[in-house]
Amino acid sequence: QVQLVESGGGLVQPGGSLRLSCAASESIFRSYVMGWYRQAPGKQRELVASITIGSITNYADSVKGRFAISRDNAKNTVYLQMNSLKPEDTAVYYCNLRSRSGSGLLPWGQGTQVTISS
Repeated sequence: QVQLVESGGGLVQPGGSLRLSCAASESIFRSYVMGWYRQAPGKQRELVASITIGSITNYADSVKGRFAISRDNAKNTVYLQMNSLKPEDTAVYYCNLRSRSGSGLLPWGQGTQVTISS
């Protein structure tokens, strides 16, 4: 059963903005730290941002100051607001339960494609 569904990706020009959404099951959302990950072609998957049950956030240095992760507990949804987008942000973005070490705890889903191009 699919318990995490990403959406909101698309094609954006450099400097533009995009907001990604991840809908989760209630039990998962209430019990785990949530994270956004991305994987560019030929690159390893990396943790971009995470948010705790108490809404404490953490970011990769490459996106700090440009991206913002948030959660809506009533909707069991986590968001990733992406501003000042750069071509190097182009990747497939995934959400997952985040382990303490930063790895994803569930099998990876389809993700949502984000392409930054002029």
